[in-house]
Amino acid sequence: MGLNDRGAALVAGVLGGEEPRPTVLDADALTLLAQDRALFDELHANCVLTPHAGEFARLFPEIAEKLNAPATTGPAYSKVDATREAAKRAGCVVLFKGPDTVIADPSGRCSINASVYERSAPWLATAGSGDVLAGFITGLLARGFGAMQAAETGAWLHTECALSFGPGLIAEDLPEELPKLFRELGI
Repeated sequence: MGLNDRGAALVAGVLGGEEPRPTVLDADALTLLAQDRALFDELHANCVLTPHAGEFARLFPEIAEKLNAPATTGPAYSKVDATREAAKRAGCVVLFKGPDTVIADPSGRCSINASVYERSAPWLATAGSGDVLAGFITGLLARGFGAMQAAETGAWLHTECALSFGPGLIAEDLPEELPKLFRELGI
């Protein structure tokens, strides 16, 4: 999309309008939101932001600073705390990617999609994998899922598709696994 005026106009066009439409924002769109407070202020409850750690730090620098600071007193400020605070500040669902993907909505509701131990899929850390996750969530929104449910289900499907395929996966393999996964689930 790019980080230019055209990209900013696209994001503004998607977020604007009388009827806020379900929207997933990733990659360049997140950087544009971080650079333009007026654009950030257009976020609404039907949006899902899908940052990785670097994008999260650009969007929410004060929150990322607290998250990365060592705990010297009391309980540590966790990724769950950070994601909940970010969702409240943004007024929309935030899906903070990683092996411990944390998903929160503005009310404080939160879930974790942990891809660890027997669900570990380190091969998801490949170029374009996050784009596919954004596509899964967008497809679920288009099917009528609410923003939180779409983010939770998309994250789960993303990991399940990666586990189904196995090592050697490239991003384009993920959507190809969906029909197989749906057959196994009886859907």
